[in-house]
Amino acid sequence: MFTKNIKRSLKKIVLPIMVFVAILFLWEIAVLVFKIPSYFLPKPSEILTEIILNFQLLLENLGVTMLEVISGFIIANILGFVTAVIFVHSKTIERSLYPYVLSVKMTPIIAIAPFLVIWFGVGIFSKIATVVVICFFPILVNTIKGLKVIDREALDLFDSLSANKWQIFLKLRLPSSLPYIFQALKTSAPLAIVGALVGEFVGGNKGIGYIILTYTTLFETTKAFSAIIVIIVAGILFFGLISLIEKRVTRLKEPEKNS
Repeated sequence: MFTKNIKRSLKKIVLPIMVFVAILFLWEIAVLVFKIPSYFLPKPSEILTEIILNFQLLLENLGVTMLEVISGFIIANILGFVTAVIFVHSKTIERSLYPYVLSVKMTPIIAIAPFLVIWFGVGIFSKIATVVVICFFPILVNTIKGLKVIDREALDLFDSLSANKWQIFLKLRLPSSLPYIFQALKTSAPLAIVGALVGEFVGGNKGIGYIILTYTTLFETTKAFSAIIVIIVAGILFFGLISLIEKRVTRLKEPEKNS
């Protein structure tokens, strides 16, 4: 059983790496064979060289972007979770406010971002606000769904024991909603990256988005690609961290179910 788990884990890791290497190889060959100019599509080897040469610059700007991402992500998910709890416990508030929340969701983030720059300035706060706007809805919707999907028999048991709303929330609703919440977190992780980049595109003076915009305007495509690769890697690591936390929380819940 242990050997099978190792083999499955290796397959999950090795196969994506093999596909990635194959894509890079074909990309490199295609650029060489068709003599594509680097300003149009640089070779992977050129991008890697650019990352090494400008690593310090990329790392500094990545730090700015990830600060915006993580700050906005945390704020959005706290606000979304609290709002979802309020909506679940008050139908009147949910019916009154949900249409306005939905209308904000339906508005493209690229249309909202310029106003956030006007209201919060060109600094880090407008980027955090952009991340908050784009990440708020997934956690709200999923948490509402998770808090409402509970075992009816378990709820009847809690009622028979005269449990109050707070006890029902902590012992029943919250544990049952965790899979939905983590799904929302994993959905929000890449959206947070998008939100930060959009904010930097619209009105930034530093960050990976600003670097990409500057380099593409100057047709320095290799440098722009190096920035894109760096933010992709950071996004994958961010998503992986959330998945790891989810596994840890799931393992902690298993003994409770068995006991």
